[in-house]
Amino acid sequence: MLKHYSKNQTIAGCDEAGRGCLAGPVVAAAVILPKNFSNIILNDSKLLSKKKRDLLRKIIEREAISWAVGIADNKEIDQINILNASILAMHRAIKKLTKKADFLIIDGISFNNFKSINHKCIVKGDGKYLSIAAASIIAKTHRDEIMERYHKSFSNYKWNTNNGYPTKEHRDGIKKYGITKYHRKSFQLLERQTNLDV
Repeated sequence: MLKHYSKNQTIAGCDEAGRGCLAGPVVAAAVILPKNFSNIILNDSKLLSKKKRDLLRKIIEREAISWAVGIADNKEIDQINILNASILAMHRAIKKLTKKADFLIIDGISFNNFKSINHKCIVKGDGKYLSIAAASIIAKTHRDEIMERYHKSFSNYKWNTNNGYPTKEHRDGIKKYGITKYHRKSFQLLERQTNLDV
């Protein structure tokens, strides 16, 4: 069972979704949960089914003290690299919180200071602390919605099922149809790089 990082401070958990994708944005979320919040299902979004993620999203959005989403699109990813874009998306999410956090806990190993709020990076934090796990759910479900919307215009890449990750069907689509305006040109889009329609 996951736990609260601290019950003496207002803690915002932060996580992102989509770092390893070939297309689409990186989406981050920041979540402040009530000190008495508990949920036996909540865990790292990667370990849960879509059905459970969708259920948890409703619970988190309803019960959180504050939650917000930040996005860095594929063009920004190409300009500043995926790590910096992930941090930028987190900053955008934190900035949109309606309640100021006393402390930030970040999933992963890298983060840049956000204003005067202290933070701690926690490896695999989405499997340890409730607020980071909640952020992972919000980020993942919001990003999946974006990719499902993009899929309606670019159905050859099966983003409704692979969400832009480097699956065989996604790469087969790139080989056959070239790239879209949502692809990350700074990424290795094919396993053996070939000429792409850029």
